Amino acid sequence: MRVIGVDPGSETTGYGVIDSDGRHYELVEYAGIRGPKRVSFAERLLAISRKLEEVIERLSPQAFAVEDTFYAVNVKSALKLGQARGAVLVAAARAGIEVFEYSPLEIKSALVGYGRAEKQQVQEMVRVLLKLTARPEPLDASDALAIAICHVNIASTRARLDRKA
Repeated sequence: MRVIGVDPGSETTGYGVIDSDGRHYELVEYAGIRGPKRVSFAERLLAISRKLEEVIERLSPQAFAVEDTFYAVNVKSALKLGQARGAVLVAAARAGIEVFEYSPLEIKSALVGYGRAEKQQVQEMVRVLLKLTARPEPLDASDALAIAICHVNIASTRARLDRKA
């Protein structure tokens, strides 16, 4: 199974693509998407969506995993994050890929076993599971890889339970 994980952000949107058989993980590609600085926010959202569409077309993932909305103290930041998330979801919808959404708690629990884990703990677990020599950077891309791994873990568990039922 090939999965793209996406961590939406208004400054940087991370993405990570992995292949997995449900037990082993192999890194395909990861990066952070930063829109041009001197353009409108709408144009930055368009750049995020277009880049993800290009990645999806080139790498053909079967599943699209994204971090679910969370509550933020700063309303303006939360609105911008929601708009970035919308641009990400549009890219998946245009490609016709099924979208799976996971909360930060689910992602951290699936990787580290503890829903309140620190970002560096998640980043280190991503490094270990993907057998990388260094922690993936930027942090947004590392989070995106964590989201993809989370999806594989949850989808594999669901598949095993379905076979037993």
